[in-house]
Amino acid sequence: MQKAFTGTIRVIEGPRPARSVLRLLARRPGRMTVAILAFAMKEVPLWFLPVVTAEIIDIVATGGSVTTVLIWFGIAAILLLQNYPNHIVYTRNFMTVVRDTGADLRNALAARLQSLSIGYHTRVSASIVQTKVVRDVENIELMLQQVTHPLLSSIMVLIGAIAMTAIAVPQFLPVYALAVPIALVLRWALSRRSRARNETFRREVEGFAARVGEMASLIPVTRAHGLESTAVSRVATGADGVRRAGLHLDMLNGHVASISWVTMQLLGVTCLMLAAVFSLTGILPITPGEVVLLSTYFALLTQGLTSLLMLIPVGARGLESMRSISEVLQEPDLEQNAGKREVAAVGGHLQLEAVTHRYDGADRDAVHDVTLDIPPGRTVAFVGSSGSGKSTMLNLVLGFVRPTSGRILLDGDDMQELDLRTVRRSVSVVPQESVLFEGTIRENIAYGLDDPSDERLRAALQDANALEFVDSLPDGWNTVVGERGARLSGGQRQRLAIARALVRDPRILLLDEATSALDPESEELVKDALTRLMRGRTTLVVAHRLSTIRQADTIVVLEHGSIVEQGGHEELLARRGRYAQLHVTQAGLPR
Repeated sequence: MQKAFTGTIRVIEGPRPARSVLRLLARRPGRMTVAILAFAMKEVPLWFLPVVTAEIIDIVATGGSVTTVLIWFGIAAILLLQNYPNHIVYTRNFMTVVRDTGADLRNALAARLQSLSIGYHTRVSASIVQTKVVRDVENIELMLQQVTHPLLSSIMVLIGAIAMTAIAVPQFLPVYALAVPIALVLRWALSRRSRARNETFRREVEGFAARVGEMASLIPVTRAHGLESTAVSRVATGADGVRRAGLHLDMLNGHVASISWVTMQLLGVTCLMLAAVFSLTGILPITPGEVVLLSTYFALLTQGLTSLLMLIPVGARGLESMRSISEVLQEPDLEQNAGKREVAAVGGHLQLEAVTHRYDGADRDAVHDVTLDIPPGRTVAFVGSSGSGKSTMLNLVLGFVRPTSGRILLDGDDMQELDLRTVRRSVSVVPQESVLFEGTIRENIAYGLDDPSDERLRAALQDANALEFVDSLPDGWNTVVGERGARLSGGQRQRLAIARALVRDPRILLLDEATSALDPESEELVKDALTRLMRGRTTLVVAHRLSTIRQADTIVVLEHGSIVEQGGHEELLARRGRYAQLHVTQAGLPR
């Protein structure tokens, strides 16, 4: 499956979205071939019926036989009846390609998003990502549905009209030649402006989506501070930007539609006039039936070209969406794991050797020249003021960010040389705010595991001090927790996060202020569960409350990204250094 996603990414070219679309369709050559052949057959009546009409008119004009008329009627009936089965074959095959292509793009986007670095996800709003996966792919599907049929139809009519005219009245071919270059000039002139305005509209929609996402996440804060009007005003500003960009795009589309229709209709009337004049003056030996034939073909041709020109807005929107998708699929900020050594088992020995990290655009190091040796099964706590580098330390160990200099060893191996995806199978994280998805308690605990036994899940809930409240729920662990666990309290969510970590039996455990947002009663339950979770595992703890890390084997005090002290709780208090100052401040003791 991963190869399929990689193949989809490989055919995408950001600067050439039309070529990307064609390459995506070409990935299913069998179905596309059947679809095009079926389409060509079903469209035969469109360009052949004018021949039937012209022949019947000439039969009537010259006093021909009824039998001949009936023969032509039979031919017309057969051509019309075959349209239905061929149209079904075309629809089944082509729409299968379209829907498969949409699924391929969404799956490729999901796979790419999982491969991009954490830095990318901190820069790009989740609402914008959602817009690309949902709206942009939908625009491409709509473009393929709405553009392909008139495009193929126009091509078939053009080929049929030119071929039949070349047989009947070859001298009239130069008149047809006027339509195509005029249509191409119109398309070139209008599509460039359409692309620019579609891009502007897309950017406005993405910005608006980000604002709506912010508003939804900030509703508790907004309500608590009475800032409803401010929130509405921010969204209204974004909505006005979308409105203005959309109106500009609509006006351009209106110009496209009107100019295309007027130009093509003038060409059609001109063709009819020329055919009539040539016939009346004898410049060309054209019969009344051939006058109808020529004008009908030209009308079909101009109608097809008009349809294509009017689809410029749809095509431009779809191609702009392809550019939008390519921004993700070609984003270079990847977490590089391909080709690196996989890790079958993790012992838990961590060594940081002169590790330094500086974020892009920062004027100083977030972590500077940190050296630590953390034996397997030991607990190390990081404390310090805000911005001292505590969370960056956890992100470095997880591989979410890479050292700017220095290296991190896991069981003696440089983590730069390891496939971190395999390492993380032996790592669990309990964050400050536990992340639950819309699903049952059981599904949340077993997330990513292959059908774990009920006994294993129940033991994890028991050790996480969560079994009692889970059993008290009407549906037990089949209770749906709501979006982000909204139907549970903070302490309940945190204990489920601990159960999710326990059921995986990790070798390395990262706790990022796992109790700081809890009330005292919930904190005690969670601390008790964490004690069981930490037993025998290499544990890194970030904590603001020093009372939660007294039992740590080593406490590392960070300031401005550097280690200023390290040791046990009593040892650091005895030194009367920075840790002692933090302890006095939190305990409210006189200095």
